Amino acid sequence: MEKNLELPDLLRLIDERSTAFRAAVAAAPGLDAQVPTCPGWKLFDLVTHLGGGDRFWAAIVAAGPADAPPAEAVAARAALEVPREREALLAWLDASTQLLLGALREAGPQSGCWTWWPASQSPQTAGGVARHRVQETAVHTYDAQLAGGAAQPLPVDVALDGVEEFLFTVCGTPSAWPHKPTAFDFHSAEGRSWRLTVDGDGARTARIPAPTAETAETAENGEEPEAAGASVHGTAGELVLYLYDRIQAESLRVNGDAGLLDLLRAWEPEEK
Repeated sequence: MEKNLELPDLLRLIDERSTAFRAAVAAAPGLDAQVPTCPGWKLFDLVTHLGGGDRFWAAIVAAGPADAPPAEAVAARAALEVPREREALLAWLDASTQLLLGALREAGPQSGCWTWWPASQSPQTAGGVARHRVQETAVHTYDAQLAGGAAQPLPVDVALDGVEEFLFTVCGTPSAWPHKPTAFDFHSAEGRSWRLTVDGDGARTARIPAPTAETAETAENGEEPEAAGASVHGTAGELVLYLYDRIQAESLRVNGDAGLLDLLRAWEPEEK
Protein backbone atom coordinates (compact mmCIF):
# COMPACT_ATOMS: atom_id res chain seq x y z
CA MET A 1 0.00 0.00 0.00
CA GLU A 2 1.35 3.40 -0.99
CA LYS A 3 2.13 5.73 1.91
CA ASN A 4 0.99 9.34 2.10
CA LEU A 5 3.53 12.03 1.32
CA GLU A 6 5.32 13.31 4.40
CA LEU A 7 5.69 16.98 5.33
CA PRO A 8 9.10 17.57 3.67
CA ASP A 9 7.66 16.26 0.39
CA LEU A 10 4.54 18.39 0.75
CA LEU A 11 6.61 21.51 1.43
CA ARG A 12 8.77 20.76 -1.61
CA LEU A 13 5.71 20.34 -3.81
CA ILE A 14 4.11 23.57 -2.55
CA ASP A 15 7.35 25.36 -3.37
CA GLU A 16 7.63 23.72 -6.81
CA ARG A 17 4.02 24.41 -7.80
CA SER A 18 4.25 27.98 -6.46
CA THR A 19 7.35 28.52 -8.60
CA ALA A 20 5.47 27.16 -11.62
CA PHE A 21 2.52 29.43 -10.80
CA ARG A 22 4.76 32.51 -10.72
CA ALA A 23 6.34 31.44 -14.02
CA ALA A 24 2.88 31.21 -15.59
CA VAL A 25 1.98 34.68 -14.28
CA ALA A 26 5.25 36.08 -15.59
CA ALA A 27 4.69 34.55 -19.05
CA ALA A 28 1.02 35.55 -19.41
CA PRO A 29 0.15 38.32 -21.85
CA GLY A 30 -1.11 40.49 -18.99
CA LEU A 31 -2.71 40.45 -15.56
CA ASP A 32 -6.05 41.18 -17.21
CA ALA A 33 -6.00 37.84 -19.04
CA GLN A 34 -9.21 35.89 -18.49
CA VAL A 35 -9.00 32.60 -16.57
CA PRO A 36 -11.30 30.22 -18.50
CA THR A 37 -11.57 27.70 -15.64
CA CYS A 38 -12.50 30.40 -13.09
CA PRO A 39 -15.43 32.23 -14.73
CA GLY A 40 -15.39 35.97 -14.13
CA TRP A 41 -11.79 36.00 -12.88
CA LYS A 42 -8.83 37.70 -14.43
CA LEU A 43 -5.29 36.53 -13.77
CA PHE A 44 -4.82 39.24 -11.14
CA ASP A 45 -7.83 37.86 -9.23
CA LEU A 46 -6.31 34.37 -9.31
CA VAL A 47 -2.99 35.68 -8.01
CA THR A 48 -4.73 37.54 -5.20
CA HIS A 49 -6.68 34.42 -4.28
CA LEU A 50 -3.66 32.10 -4.14
CA GLY A 51 -1.27 34.52 -2.46
CA GLY A 52 -3.91 35.66 0.00
CA GLY A 53 -4.71 32.03 0.72
CA ASP A 54 -1.07 31.27 1.50
CA ARG A 55 -0.97 34.13 4.01
CA PHE A 56 -4.35 33.17 5.50
CA TRP A 57 -3.33 29.55 6.09
CA ALA A 58 0.07 30.58 7.42
CA ALA A 59 -1.71 32.59 10.14
CA ILE A 60 -4.13 29.73 10.87
CA VAL A 61 -1.34 27.17 11.26
CA ALA A 62 0.67 29.53 13.45
CA ALA A 63 -2.34 30.12 15.73
CA GLY A 64 -2.65 26.43 16.63
CA PRO A 65 -5.84 24.57 17.66
CA ALA A 66 -9.02 26.62 17.36
CA ASP A 67 -12.74 26.22 16.79
CA ALA A 68 -12.81 29.04 14.23
CA PRO A 69 -10.30 30.83 12.01
CA PRO A 70 -8.31 33.36 14.08
CA ALA A 71 -9.84 36.84 13.94
CA GLU A 72 -6.48 38.34 12.99
CA ALA A 73 -6.20 36.04 9.96
CA VAL A 74 -9.72 36.90 8.82
CA ALA A 75 -9.11 40.64 9.26
CA ALA A 76 -5.77 40.48 7.43
CA ARG A 77 -7.35 38.70 4.49
CA ALA A 78 -10.17 41.24 4.31
CA ALA A 79 -7.65 44.10 4.30
CA LEU A 80 -5.23 42.45 1.89
CA GLU A 81 -3.15 44.92 -0.13
CA VAL A 82 -1.78 43.43 -3.32
CA PRO A 83 0.63 45.22 -5.70
CA ARG A 84 -0.64 45.64 -9.26
CA GLU A 85 2.72 45.98 -11.01
CA ARG A 86 3.79 42.56 -12.26
CA GLU A 87 7.31 42.36 -10.81
CA ALA A 88 6.15 43.58 -7.41
CA LEU A 89 3.23 41.17 -7.57
CA LEU A 90 5.56 38.24 -8.26
CA ALA A 91 7.72 39.24 -5.28
CA TRP A 92 4.59 39.43 -3.11
CA LEU A 93 3.56 35.97 -4.28
CA ASP A 94 6.97 34.54 -3.42
CA ALA A 95 6.85 36.13 0.03
CA SER A 96 3.34 34.71 0.55
CA THR A 97 4.57 31.19 -0.22
CA GLN A 98 7.54 31.57 2.11
CA LEU A 99 5.23 32.66 4.95
CA LEU A 100 3.16 29.51 4.46
CA LEU A 101 6.17 27.21 4.20
CA GLY A 102 7.72 28.76 7.28
CA ALA A 103 4.56 28.36 9.34
CA LEU A 104 4.11 24.73 8.29
CA ARG A 105 7.76 23.90 8.96
CA GLU A 106 7.65 25.55 12.38
CA ALA A 107 4.40 23.85 13.41
CA GLY A 108 5.22 20.32 12.30
CA PRO A 109 2.73 17.91 10.69
CA GLN A 110 0.85 16.87 13.85
CA SER A 111 0.17 20.38 15.18
CA GLY A 112 -3.58 21.03 15.38
CA CYS A 113 -5.30 24.01 13.77
CA TRP A 114 -8.69 25.12 12.50
CA THR A 115 -9.74 23.84 9.09
CA TRP A 116 -12.98 24.00 7.12
CA TRP A 117 -13.11 20.18 6.90
CA PRO A 118 -13.81 19.00 10.50
CA ALA A 119 -16.23 16.25 9.42
CA SER A 120 -14.02 14.84 6.65
CA GLN A 121 -11.44 12.05 6.62
CA SER A 122 -8.59 14.56 6.59
CA PRO A 123 -6.98 15.66 9.87
CA GLN A 124 -7.28 19.16 11.29
CA THR A 125 -3.52 19.55 11.45
CA ALA A 126 -0.73 21.49 9.80
CA GLY A 127 0.01 18.33 7.82
CA GLY A 128 -3.57 18.27 6.55
CA VAL A 129 -3.28 21.93 5.55
CA ALA A 130 0.00 21.26 3.73
CA ARG A 131 -1.52 18.38 1.80
CA HIS A 132 -4.49 20.50 0.72
CA ARG A 133 -2.34 23.51 -0.20
CA VAL A 134 -0.33 21.34 -2.58
CA GLN A 135 -3.53 20.68 -4.50
CA GLU A 136 -4.83 24.24 -4.26
CA THR A 137 -1.55 25.50 -5.70
CA ALA A 138 -1.32 22.79 -8.36
CA VAL A 139 -4.83 23.30 -9.71
CA HIS A 140 -4.47 27.09 -9.75
CA THR A 141 -1.14 26.72 -11.53
CA TYR A 142 -3.04 24.84 -14.22
CA ASP A 143 -5.57 27.72 -14.27
CA ALA A 144 -2.80 30.30 -14.67
CA GLN A 145 -1.12 28.31 -17.41
CA LEU A 146 -4.43 28.01 -19.23
CA ALA A 147 -4.92 31.77 -18.97
CA GLY A 148 -1.60 32.16 -20.75
CA GLY A 149 -2.50 29.58 -23.39
CA ALA A 150 0.01 26.93 -22.31
CA ALA A 151 -1.61 24.56 -19.78
CA GLN A 152 0.55 21.62 -18.75
CA PRO A 153 -0.39 18.26 -17.16
CA LEU A 154 -0.21 18.08 -13.39
CA PRO A 155 2.95 16.37 -12.10
CA VAL A 156 2.25 12.69 -11.45
CA ASP A 157 3.27 12.71 -7.76
CA VAL A 158 1.06 15.73 -7.11
CA ALA A 159 -1.90 14.25 -8.97
CA LEU A 160 -1.73 10.79 -7.39
CA ASP A 161 -1.92 12.34 -3.93
CA GLY A 162 -4.50 14.81 -5.17
CA VAL A 163 -7.19 12.30 -6.06
CA GLU A 164 -7.20 10.88 -2.54
CA GLU A 165 -6.82 14.29 -0.90
CA PHE A 166 -9.90 15.57 -2.72
CA LEU A 167 -11.99 12.50 -1.92
CA PHE A 168 -10.92 12.52 1.74
CA THR A 169 -11.30 16.27 2.28
CA VAL A 170 -14.05 17.50 -0.01
CA CYS A 171 -16.23 14.38 -0.24
CA GLY A 172 -15.88 12.94 3.25
CA THR A 173 -18.99 13.68 5.32
CA PRO A 174 -21.30 12.03 7.88
CA SER A 175 -24.32 13.65 6.20
CA ALA A 176 -26.68 11.06 4.70
CA TRP A 177 -26.60 10.52 0.93
CA PRO A 178 -30.16 11.36 -0.21
CA HIS A 179 -30.31 8.71 -2.94
CA LYS A 180 -29.99 4.95 -3.21
CA PRO A 181 -26.66 3.82 -1.66
CA THR A 182 -23.94 3.36 -4.22
CA ALA A 183 -20.22 3.64 -4.80
CA PHE A 184 -17.93 5.50 -7.17
CA ASP A 185 -14.59 4.05 -8.21
CA PHE A 186 -11.75 6.23 -9.47
CA HIS A 187 -8.98 4.42 -11.35
CA SER A 188 -5.77 6.20 -12.33
CA ALA A 189 -3.76 5.01 -15.31
CA GLU A 190 -0.72 5.06 -13.01
CA GLY A 191 -2.12 2.08 -11.10
CA ARG A 192 -3.92 3.45 -8.05
CA SER A 193 -7.63 3.21 -7.33
CA TRP A 194 -10.11 4.53 -4.76
CA ARG A 195 -13.73 3.78 -3.87
CA LEU A 196 -16.07 6.50 -2.62
CA THR A 197 -19.05 4.90 -0.85
CA VAL A 198 -22.19 6.96 -0.27
CA ASP A 199 -25.16 5.85 1.85
CA GLY A 200 -27.18 6.78 4.93
CA ASP A 201 -23.99 7.11 6.97
CA GLY A 202 -22.51 9.69 4.63
CA ALA A 203 -19.52 9.47 2.30
CA ARG A 204 -16.16 7.84 2.88
CA THR A 205 -13.26 6.81 0.70
CA ALA A 206 -10.90 3.84 0.82
CA ARG A 207 -8.06 2.70 -1.36
CA ILE A 208 -8.87 -0.40 -3.40
CA PRO A 209 -6.78 -2.69 -5.62
CA ALA A 210 -6.25 -1.41 -9.13
CA PRO A 211 -8.33 -3.36 -11.67
CA THR A 212 -6.76 -6.13 -13.69
CA ALA A 213 -7.82 -6.88 -17.25
CA GLU A 214 -10.12 -9.62 -15.95
CA THR A 215 -11.77 -7.59 -13.17
CA ALA A 216 -12.17 -4.58 -15.46
CA GLU A 217 -14.03 -6.70 -18.00
CA THR A 218 -16.38 -8.25 -15.45
CA ALA A 219 -17.10 -4.87 -13.85
CA GLU A 220 -17.84 -3.30 -17.24
CA ASN A 221 -20.25 -6.13 -18.01
CA GLY A 222 -21.97 -5.70 -14.65
CA GLU A 223 -21.03 -9.23 -13.57
CA GLU A 224 -19.17 -8.28 -10.39
CA PRO A 225 -21.50 -8.37 -7.33
CA GLU A 226 -19.79 -5.41 -5.68
CA ALA A 227 -19.27 -3.34 -8.80
CA ALA A 228 -19.47 0.42 -8.32
CA GLY A 229 -22.46 2.34 -9.59
CA ALA A 230 -20.04 4.35 -11.71
CA SER A 231 -16.31 4.09 -12.27
CA VAL A 232 -14.09 6.79 -13.73
CA HIS A 233 -10.84 6.01 -15.54
CA GLY A 234 -8.10 8.45 -16.53
CA THR A 235 -4.65 9.64 -15.61
CA ALA A 236 -4.32 10.89 -12.04
CA GLY A 237 -3.97 14.41 -13.40
CA GLU A 238 -7.17 14.09 -15.39
CA LEU A 239 -9.01 12.73 -12.36
CA VAL A 240 -7.89 15.69 -10.24
CA LEU A 241 -8.93 18.18 -12.90
CA TYR A 242 -12.29 16.43 -13.22
CA LEU A 243 -12.87 16.44 -9.46
CA TYR A 244 -12.07 20.16 -9.36
CA ASP A 245 -14.46 20.77 -12.26
CA ARG A 246 -11.73 21.81 -14.69
CA ILE A 247 -12.63 19.15 -17.25
CA GLN A 248 -15.85 17.25 -17.88
CA ALA A 249 -16.60 13.55 -17.51
CA GLU A 250 -16.67 13.28 -21.30
CA SER A 251 -12.88 13.73 -21.24
CA LEU A 252 -12.55 10.47 -19.26
CA ARG A 253 -13.76 6.88 -19.57
CA VAL A 254 -16.82 6.23 -17.44
CA ASN A 255 -18.29 2.78 -16.84
CA GLY A 256 -21.67 2.21 -15.21
CA ASP A 257 -24.31 4.86 -14.64
CA ALA A 258 -22.79 8.20 -15.62
CA GLY A 259 -25.89 9.97 -14.27
CA LEU A 260 -24.74 9.13 -10.75
CA LEU A 261 -21.80 11.46 -11.25
CA ASP A 262 -24.23 14.32 -11.85
CA LEU A 263 -25.96 13.47 -8.56
CA LEU A 264 -22.63 13.44 -6.77
CA ARG A 265 -21.59 16.79 -8.19
CA ALA A 266 -24.94 18.36 -7.28
CA TRP A 267 -24.94 16.97 -3.72
CA GLU A 268 -24.61 19.60 -0.98
CA PRO A 269 -24.46 17.65 2.28
CA GLU A 270 -25.46 19.23 5.57
CA GLU A 271 -22.63 18.65 8.02
CA LYS A 272 -23.42 17.14 11.40
